[in-house]
Amino acid sequence: MGSELKSLTGSNGSLAQHEDSPRGVSGAFKDERPLLKSDSNAGVAESTESIEEMEKKYAPYVRHDVYGTMGLGPWETKEKVLLGIALSILVPIRLVIGMLILVLYYLICRICTLFSAPNRDEEQEDYAHMGGWRRTTVINSGRFLSRAMLFTLGFYWISESHRSSSDQGESTGLRDESERPGAIVSNHVSHLDILYHMSSSFPSFVAKRSVAKLPLVGLISKCLGCVYVQRESKSSDFKGVAGIVTQRIIEAHQNELSPRMLLFPEGTTTNGDFLLPFKTGAFLAKVPVLPVIVRYPYSRFSPAWDTISGARHIFLLLCQFVNYMEVVHLPAYYPSEEEKENPKLYANNVRKLMAVEGNLTLSEIGLAEKRIYHAALNGMFSQS
Repeated sequence: MGSELKSLTGSNGSLAQHEDSPRGVSGAFKDERPLLKSDSNAGVAESTESIEEMEKKYAPYVRHDVYGTMGLGPWETKEKVLLGIALSILVPIRLVIGMLILVLYYLICRICTLFSAPNRDEEQEDYAHMGGWRRTTVINSGRFLSRAMLFTLGFYWISESHRSSSDQGESTGLRDESERPGAIVSNHVSHLDILYHMSSSFPSFVAKRSVAKLPLVGLISKCLGCVYVQRESKSSDFKGVAGIVTQRIIEAHQNELSPRMLLFPEGTTTNGDFLLPFKTGAFLAKVPVLPVIVRYPYSRFSPAWDTISGARHIFLLLCQFVNYMEVVHLPAYYPSEEEKENPKLYANNVRKLMAVEGNLTLSEIGLAEKRIYHAALNGMFSQS
């Protein structure tokens, strides 16, 4: 459910949804840095820099696969032949199977929500707190079909590793093992992250409000328990969403029957080699979190959603015969008393831990710089 979460709070931390994802989820509340629009003026201004200079400056968003910057090539003859074969054979099969999986899960959600009233809170509406056979069916079928969708997209094997707390010494804060983590925090590389987390733990997400009205996907997002936000919402609305997300995290912390929230605290996607500053939305509840690191090894096409358009990304993804994913599950991070009182410190310490465990490079740029880079590239390619 690809999700575009916009910034929801804190300059270095909060709950956000990135601007590229179809999403559904991210992790931040309000980014205090200016959100620059990708207009032609910005593109012209930045185009005075060479490609090499920009790639060094905006390294977290640079593509390194065989399809080139923005997936626009140049493509070698071998790649054209492979894409032609995949387009005529593989893509139609994957599209049909993928649509069947989506429709099947929609029908399951429709049956499970018959004669069941959704939870309503202001402009939020969801079925996340259904109980009994309904909830069990929605979760188990959702996890299975999400993995089936990934298999259809070429992720035949997913390498998963689980780190123990002993591997990290005393780095995970003071612990009360009886405390249940209320949120999952993950780096954000692609809209495929959503499918993996659905197949792994079936958490709730943050999604654009428009997602709730989409055919098929809208009802599925409500069964996931998505928290909906307005993309260009006013600050007062952001505060409301921040409160809802914090409340959801606390509920999941206190009640094992409540779904955990999944947040992408970077607020946007990268090429998978970097970790951006964290927003504090996932850390305001002062409860433990579960850090997860997702990576996509590749030899030809990178599944990262960085500078490539959504349509081109999906096309090239469907044309790959095999795709790869690696996931590292870190043990729950239990905040110290100091971290509980300082969400920014809490967020930064979790970020540093994830960077070390995932061999990721820390970067201090964010969504505003990503938009500048996109605008510059668009300006260059439109001129050429």
